Amino acid sequence: MHFIPGVKLILKHYFVLDDIRLQRKVFGLTFKNPVGLAAGFDKDAKLFRELSNFGFGFIEIGTLTPKGQKGNPKKRLFRLKSDHAIINRMGFNNIGVENAVKRLKFNKGVLIGGNIGKNKLTANEDALEDYNICFDALFPFVDYFVVNVSSPNTPNLRALQDREPLTALLSALKASNSMKSTPKPILLKIAPDLTNEQLDDIVQIIDDTQIDGVIATNTTIYRDGLTSKNKDEIGGLSGKPLSQRSTEVIRYLSAKSKNSFPIIGVGGIHSVQDALEKLDAGASLLQIYTGFIYEGPSLIKAINKAILVRTS
Repeated sequence: MHFIPGVKLILKHYFVLDDIRLQRKVFGLTFKNPVGLAAGFDKDAKLFRELSNFGFGFIEIGTLTPKGQKGNPKKRLFRLKSDHAIINRMGFNNIGVENAVKRLKFNKGVLIGGNIGKNKLTANEDALEDYNICFDALFPFVDYFVVNVSSPNTPNLRALQDREPLTALLSALKASNSMKSTPKPILLKIAPDLTNEQLDDIVQIIDDTQIDGVIATNTTIYRDGLTSKNKDEIGGLSGKPLSQRSTEVIRYLSAKSKNSFPIIGVGGIHSVQDALEKLDAGASLLQIYTGFIYEGPSLIKAINKAILVRTS
């Protein structure tokens, strides 16, 4: 559809809001606007050009792994309509980092984040090699990196969020980054299910490793207050039920760190009010995923309009 003459211009007319007041300078990058697309929607970098026509200020691809993998058996995605939520247990299904690179070479003007992970069969003690492979392959073609150790759908992955292995992983990637002529921002994506004590560790790890920021948050394994019939499916829950908790995590990290690093806020943004609450809690940028599915692309423009009202 996007290749039909005139469609791109029509989409931009309805959904893109260009205004210099929406620009944000965060971890050294200039974002056209603060509303991005979260990882998981364009895993293999097949649609980032088309998706940018809906008004996103940036697109995060992935999660990518060194080798392509099928992910978990289907059925693995469940829409919880009455809860305005989604449960997924995709399991890092992707066709491998090198295949994504082939398409990223033709990127023109879309600010891209590269979300990287490890293959399912890679043991945690060997995870660094997988992250390094993805980091090196993507480095010339993305603007920032996201280290994903918080998906609940790859066995034992969340164990990498523990202080010792996470410090080692981030320190090694930071060292590799420092060897590049122009280092790129490295962010950590965390789970909403961490305790305050674990969040304290995250703040200390960021201080110790000097990475550039945090994405808060990934999906949750909790199911409190759901009413949909498929609420007990195994996997990560995203959408409206996550809104309050992800905002709480943003606010806690922002206060605990005294705003010492940028936070990209994601989780349950289905309205302008949801977005503004995350900005007020301390987020510098936003990402949507499930809200984009339920509310449509008009949500992006609505959020940006509200931000403009605040700045006028």
